[in-house]
Amino acid sequence: MTVGSKKTPSKKAAKAPKEKKDGDKKKRKSKRTESYQTYIHKVLKQVHPEIGVSKRSMSIMNSFIQDIFQRIAAEAGKLVSYNSKATLSSREIQTACKLVLPGELAKHAVSEGTKAVTKYQGASQ
Repeated sequence: MTVGSKKTPSKKAAKAPKEKKDGDKKKRKSKRTESYQTYIHKVLKQVHPEIGVSKRSMSIMNSFIQDIFQRIAAEAGKLVSYNSKATLSSREIQTACKLVLPGELAKHAVSEGTKAVTKYQGASQ
């Protein structure tokens, strides 16, 4: 080193380490897991207010709903690609429900879905 030149301190040396206090612990953000548990519970209480559901039963119901959702979404996606469209509309979902769900269950699903879409469109206007 030559006389008169100064060495600049590194960035690591410039920052003084912070002292940790007992109450200064960082909170970790827990990984979010999506589930239908709250919705299953709400519907159960509408139908049978006095009945509860076990953890295992809730897990089975959650898996069942996720499976049905996947099947309907996959079928609706196929319908969109068959018709060479870019938009997945309520019409494709309705047709997918008719294809995936059996008989009377499909009819109920379509009527409930139509009711929900009508309610949403009325609220957004």
